[in-house]
Amino acid sequence: MKIIKLDAIDSTNSFLKDMSAKVPLDNFTVVVAKNQTLGRGQMNANWNSEKGKNLTFSVFWKPEALCIADFKYLNYSISLGVYEVLSSLKLPRLAIKWPNDILSENKKIAGILIENTLNIKNISASVIGIGLNVNQNIFSEALPNASSVKRILKKEQDIDLDLLLNNLLLSLKEKLVRLNKKQYVSLEKEYLSVLYKKNVPSMFKTSQNILFMGKIIGVSDIGKLQIELENETIQEFGIKEVSFA
Repeated sequence: MKIIKLDAIDSTNSFLKDMSAKVPLDNFTVVVAKNQTLGRGQMNANWNSEKGKNLTFSVFWKPEALCIADFKYLNYSISLGVYEVLSSLKLPRLAIKWPNDILSENKKIAGILIENTLNIKNISASVIGIGLNVNQNIFSEALPNASSVKRILKKEQDIDLDLLLNNLLLSLKEKLVRLNKKQYVSLEKEYLSVLYKKNVPSMFKTSQNILFMGKIIGVSDIGKLQIELENETIQEFGIKEVSFA
């Protein structure tokens, strides 16, 4: 495992993508930045992080054989890798919010952005970006649902970022080994068992601002969120097509 540590960068994902286009990279090359000025989340949303307080890193990974159609299992693997390390810290009410935000006490503490290079029917390489709020105590008023590990656990001392990063990388590696072995059924079962609000009646809002009641029941073969409506029909939604109201 090769780890590149940077003081500041616009985006660890962009850095790794540019690097991989210029030179061959070892599998599981990692880039970590103390300060990420243009961090990105799903659908080009911004990821804001206080310098030196959190973990912002990206991993370059080349699967042995992963079909584009099976992308959701890569998402499961990464989400579970982060979830399990945070679970070991005894964070309360921990859950994965579809597709791959990590929540504790309904507050977002981590986000994941996976960008793939495609080769006909397969994913030839992935750049996996992870932002984890660790020691940050103050968040913008524009981010009322954001929090950090330290804040939720009410710790006085800062959490060791290097140790936490090492544990995360080990956990991610273990999950990616399982993915290479095509342990899809068990990965999906584990993911769905910790999926936020699964089987809980909730109010949702579509991208057209239409409100409706339903409950999350699973994820479709192509990775869409499956919601059972009050009339017991099932609708599927892609990223940004639905949110909690």
